[in-house]
Amino acid sequence: LLTMHIVLPLPPSINHQYATVGDRRVLSKDASRFKRTVKLAVSRLSTDQLSEAEHTQLRDGYLSLYLDFYFLTPLKRDLDGGLKITQDVLCEALGLDDRKVVDIHLVKRIDPLHPRVEVEIEAIAVI
Repeated sequence: LLTMHIVLPLPPSINHQYATVGDRRVLSKDASRFKRTVKLAVSRLSTDQLSEAEHTQLRDGYLSLYLDFYFLTPLKRDLDGGLKITQDVLCEALGLDDRKVVDIHLVKRIDPLHPRVEVEIEAIAVI
């Protein structure tokens, strides 16, 4: 069973992920910055810790996500507000199909000094 661990900054809240430009909805500057940061962190992780065989195992199996969100305060943000952008950007950066995520665990924690999201992706073997 392959498990990959990565620590990322907190994603922007759902209310700060998109902006309207003319008639279109586009990623906000905060969301674009988060996306770039995640891609950079994943590229470092991929070259340092993830072998090609492990990447193949993640790509070919189903996926389980464990996300521990460490917020500044307990009541300012919803737990699930950062799920979609984190899942989408992480899977995109790893070259994984996010439709293969079949199990998600979310936890809200408080750390006013170090807000972040700690992510574990687990490959579930296809039987």
